[in-house]
Amino acid sequence: MSSGRVHVLRPEDLGEGERQRWRELRAAAEVPRNPFMEPEFTAAVGLVRPGARVAVLYEGTEPAGFLPFERGPLGQGRAIGLGVSDCQGAILRPGLVQDTAELLRACSVSTFAFDNLEPEQRLFLPYAAEEHATFVIDVEKGYDTYESVLRAQSPKFLKTTLAKERRLGRQVGPVRFVFDERDPAVLRTLMEWKSAQYRRTGRRDRFAQEWITRLVGRLAETRAPECTGTLSVLYADGRPVAAHFGLRSASVLSCWFPAYDPAFAKYSPGLVLHLRMAEAAAAEGIGLLDMGRGPAEYKDSLKTGELAVYEGAALRPGAGAALHWLSREPVRRAHAFVRDHPGVASLASRALRGAGRLRGGRRR
Repeated sequence: MSSGRVHVLRPEDLGEGERQRWRELRAAAEVPRNPFMEPEFTAAVGLVRPGARVAVLYEGTEPAGFLPFERGPLGQGRAIGLGVSDCQGAILRPGLVQDTAELLRACSVSTFAFDNLEPEQRLFLPYAAEEHATFVIDVEKGYDTYESVLRAQSPKFLKTTLAKERRLGRQVGPVRFVFDERDPAVLRTLMEWKSAQYRRTGRRDRFAQEWITRLVGRLAETRAPECTGTLSVLYADGRPVAAHFGLRSASVLSCWFPAYDPAFAKYSPGLVLHLRMAEAAAAEGIGLLDMGRGPAEYKDSLKTGELAVYEGAALRPGAGAALHWLSREPVRRAHAFVRDHPGVASLASRALRGAGRLRGGRRR
């Protein structure tokens, strides 16, 4: 379908020329080249989400922009892969002027919801309700420089983690790290660990949703210069003790699903894994590891800085926008209240863990 200079397609209907133009526009953007913003991620979502679409914005016969999104049954729009995608927005020619409401109308959606909107997204930033920090590790100057930063800002953390890595090798068996593991059995193990972690902490199990499991499987087979599914594994005595699945471009490793075997928790294998991932990424010429939004103690220990991402929804007047507001805004405000009040956040966290233990007890 089309509206003026906007054509809306299914991801699989994009031609190679359009995909290449998408990549060129991403290369010209003044932001880190996050793999979630590449056409390969949208294509993978299109295989598992029937509402996935791409709006192609034309100047004459030349594509000047792309908006990957999903359309709900009532005309609600959302960022592609919302709920799992860690970087969202439109891919536009620098300087392109586009009316947001007109674009939503051309897409036949009343809203465009986002929770990890990248900076410089002028189309949608005016609709941001909250700013969040995403935590990053800068290895642009090499891993040795990163270790020097850690020694300066958290010397006890680095010393303790490296000592635990050596102890793991002595007490369990030789430690080995693989940056890009291809064994599907290890990916399944990682998803099992992660599901158990979600349940243990009382959080929604993402891998209980079939489309997410299928999406990760598709992306594990994706090998493109700017979007490659990457399974990193820490082994001890030939056995996986920690693993991570994420996406990498030539310059950014987007950290996505890390987990470890709780039987080896005393060795902090997840922290060791992240150090080895940073070392391997730097050796590959990757300059940034993006650990995503959301506070976590391990992120505070590993990070060298923070970047901003945004949450909100662009709306155009109508019943769909009102429905979105009624369904989402009270929940968002409740989450913001809990997050901004540490005492309440601590109580909520304990309640979630308790609920997780109860659910686990019922399963047994």
